[in-house]
Amino acid sequence: MGIPEPSTSAGRAGLAALLAEPRSAVVALDFDGTLAPIVADPDQARAHPAAVAALEALAPLLGAVVVVTGRPAAVAVEYGGFAGLERFTVLGQYGAERWEAGVLTSPPPPPGVAAVREQLPALLAESGVPDGTWIEDKGRALAVHTRRTAEPQRVLEQLRAPLEQLAAAHGLLVEPGRYVLELRPPGVDKGGALTAFLAERPPGPVLYAGDDLGDLPAYAALEQRRAEGHPAVLVCSSATTGEAPVAELADRADLLVAGPVGVAELLAALAVEL
Repeated sequence: MGIPEPSTSAGRAGLAALLAEPRSAVVALDFDGTLAPIVADPDQARAHPAAVAALEALAPLLGAVVVVTGRPAAVAVEYGGFAGLERFTVLGQYGAERWEAGVLTSPPPPPGVAAVREQLPALLAESGVPDGTWIEDKGRALAVHTRRTAEPQRVLEQLRAPLEQLAAAHGLLVEPGRYVLELRPPGVDKGGALTAFLAERPPGPVLYAGDDLGDLPAYAALEQRRAEGHPAVLVCSSATTGEAPVAELADRADLLVAGPVGVAELLAALAVEL
């Protein structure tokens, strides 16, 4: 299978630049929904085997591959099976943590996270949320998931205001996603993490693939780079559980692929072409 053609002129220019200048290029990827299928229990998420195989072939041909995720970096490395990859970095917790060449850098979480961790169970109980609502502790952030409930969107909207109040009381913010609300420190997002990583490197083409609202800041960062004359390709990984792709992401993407399988096929096609 060949490389799919982006639907925009900017995307086609970005892809052409990546193929022409691979040693200066960066491929940046979200984890959940992009490299790993979305599953009901995030602890069971694993990178698609075809994606890992494609990265093994592609990463040595590029300037760098970087995974940008809200997960702890060490967890992403474990669940992704990334430990042996070349030219590979994981920016975890939206860039607060970094894994590279087996070395993990992870500063302590801000105190507001501990306070929210203590108070969140009582808030959920007081809110009367149904069975299936649960908390994922990410260390530097906490995520409330509603995917397992009978009416995940209704429960999500029910929780939005009380969670925003709790987060604000402790200096945190709420980041919405697909049937999840994440409480985390302000000033960290995938756009800032990706921008800081790219600033360490000579300018070159960038391809970024993501699937959810948390990837919009990365899109915005690359749109700004394009405005400054640096080519980029924005890829949207569509849902893998029968859901439509996130409209805000799909509308801004240069290329739409069919979930982690489609991402793996794209990465493999790039490796073959290069």
